[in-house]
Amino acid sequence: MLLRYRKLTEFDVTIFQTPEAGGKKGYRQVYRCHVNAKNHREVLDKTFSLFNVADTLPNDYQSRFISTGDILLIDEGRKGQTYYKLFSDGWKPINRILVR
Repeated sequence: MLLRYRKLTEFDVTIFQTPEAGGKKGYRQVYRCHVNAKNHREVLDKTFSLFNVADTLPNDYQSRFISTGDILLIDEGRKGQTYYKLFSDGWKPINRILVR
């Protein structure tokens, strides 16, 4: 049996948060990084895990843990941009108009 491994892609990820957790207005960019993953689902899972454990947070990250209501932008250059918002039942794609 031949196993196929999908090559990891480097995704450009930007985290947007409101000043207080659960806020509905005032989103601002709080961090930008690159995540190696196979697809958007894996990017979302890896980013959530990385930014929700104190020991794994990047040294230059100065914001709170990712929580419900936060938004991630996955920018793939020519392939386009996709925004995801964290709801109580998981990540869902949203229209970028919510990021203001």
